[in-house]
Amino acid sequence: MPDSQDAETSGEVPHRIRRLLRGPRPEAVPTVVGTACTLIGLMDIVFPRLRHSRVHALAELLPGAVSSLAAAASIVVGLLLLMLAHGLKRRKRRAWVAAVALLPVGAAAQLLYRHSVIGMVLSLVLMGVLIRYRAEFAALPDPRSRWMALANLVVMGAVSVTLGLLIVRSHPDAIEGSPSLGAQLEHVLWGLFGFEGPVDYRHGADYTVGYSLGALGLLTVATTAYLAFRPEHPAARLTPGDEERLRELLATHGRRDSLGHFALRRDKAVVFSPSGKAAVCYRVVSGVMLASGDPVGDVEAWPGAIACFMEEARAHSWTPAVMGCSETGGEVWTRETGLDALELGDEAIVDVADFTLSGRAMRNVRQMVKRIERAGYQTRVRRAADLGPEELEAIRRAAADWRGTDTERGFSMALGRIGDPADGDAVIATAHKAADEGAEGPYGDLKAVLHFVPWGRDGMSLELMRRDRSADPGMNELLIVAALQAAPELGVERVSLNFAMFRSALARGEKLGAGPVLRGWRALLVFLSRWFQIESLYKFNAKFQPRWEPRFVVFRNTRDLPRIGLAAMQAEGFVSLALPRLLRRGPRPEPRPCAHRQMADGQGLQQAA
Repeated sequence: MPDSQDAETSGEVPHRIRRLLRGPRPEAVPTVVGTACTLIGLMDIVFPRLRHSRVHALAELLPGAVSSLAAAASIVVGLLLLMLAHGLKRRKRRAWVAAVALLPVGAAAQLLYRHSVIGMVLSLVLMGVLIRYRAEFAALPDPRSRWMALANLVVMGAVSVTLGLLIVRSHPDAIEGSPSLGAQLEHVLWGLFGFEGPVDYRHGADYTVGYSLGALGLLTVATTAYLAFRPEHPAARLTPGDEERLRELLATHGRRDSLGHFALRRDKAVVFSPSGKAAVCYRVVSGVMLASGDPVGDVEAWPGAIACFMEEARAHSWTPAVMGCSETGGEVWTRETGLDALELGDEAIVDVADFTLSGRAMRNVRQMVKRIERAGYQTRVRRAADLGPEELEAIRRAAADWRGTDTERGFSMALGRIGDPADGDAVIATAHKAADEGAEGPYGDLKAVLHFVPWGRDGMSLELMRRDRSADPGMNELLIVAALQAAPELGVERVSLNFAMFRSALARGEKLGAGPVLRGWRALLVFLSRWFQIESLYKFNAKFQPRWEPRFVVFRNTRDLPRIGLAAMQAEGFVSLALPRLLRRGPRPEPRPCAHRQMADGQGLQQAA
């Protein structure tokens, strides 16, 4: 008689067999189908045409145009299936509809042109799997892609045909005979699919014309498919009603998170909890639904807002992620959603009551500030509402002109605007130096600007740092010290400075006795600091002896981290994958229940000069 272990083992085998016979788990179907779609798409493009088969003999009885059409269909269907594979993995309904429509065409092309029964059967089997598991592909389409793709197809198609006619006529001495305009147009249309048309050439010109037309056709198909199936963020627009609701939440609960005011960026979207007492602000970038900071509002209502956020992510099959949430926010996110959290860095916070320039630790800052003051610089720290419109406009123009990059940067810790009438509580610190007579710059005596946004009623958070490149070094230190010294008069007790990524790793890696892993990790961060402000921001913040508050990134799977990182870099403005502005325009999508998402363009990044 077998023991219990043998009986248990023998019982597992039939169970595993039954599980295999039932097929893959429904949640794994999209990934399997997407991979199969990729393989069949490659097969449609590169699989060799069989010359010795019964199907080939039967196909020779068909008219030649049928074979040419099947060849063109095979390549185009293969390209489109490759484009659709990612959408199928994301459970997109539109990708499912397109794949079900294309696979029979690809099966026919495999049979009539490539003479492959195996290719035809595989295509039909994949179509059967898609139909069998159609309920798994219910994700809503990404906004704007459909109409942009249609517009691109029409415009690029017309441009390709026009350029194709010019290419066909570009070798008049090599053309055989005098083909009519209709024959030339037919040659262009066949050439866009990669096949020869009725126009004949001499001296090898047919290869040049054929490759040029084929390249135009592939460009048209590739750009159209990319626009049709790429992840796209919603049209950005924040309604006055949504902004007013957010400001009411911040007025009551804004003290909890120093990043709360950045929820008012007008290129973010927002979902409110069913009670309306909390909200999550986000932007969709490359299929990643990227929230920033903690939810806004009452902590007890956070789970409702988070549930609406996750519902929206599931509906569109977006990858949910949170950048820069606090420890409390990370605990709520992970508890309510099952997501994971990873420490991203630390936020530098200075308590005004404890700040002083005295002492050895502040010697370098003290000496720098004194030197700059002796050079004739003066500072002013005021609420934005206390500045006149002309001075505000000059500050805005100066900040834009002193920007070190072609585009504004910032997302999670930047507001992207200065002097908006609704932001009258913001604090603006400016540095001035009287210039010699006749040598005054375009912005008068203005030399540097710092912009702080409100953090509740008794705090402020650094949003932007800009200076004239011709000004003396140390402008940022001068203005931060001036802002901290003026804070009591403004009723400010806490000041949040810059965010230092991987601060703890840098700090631990430089300590005596640090292990090889920590030293290696620190060396990598120092190397990356050549392109990104990692070590420089840490050292700049550390000058003011702040307390460090950890910030976290919340994510679903470890394999999503590279994708989330790329999306975050796009959102912050470090990486741009955008198409030309003409192709980025599209109609505004209809709002979905539980979501108020439209917000407009905005920029900014906390940065040290």
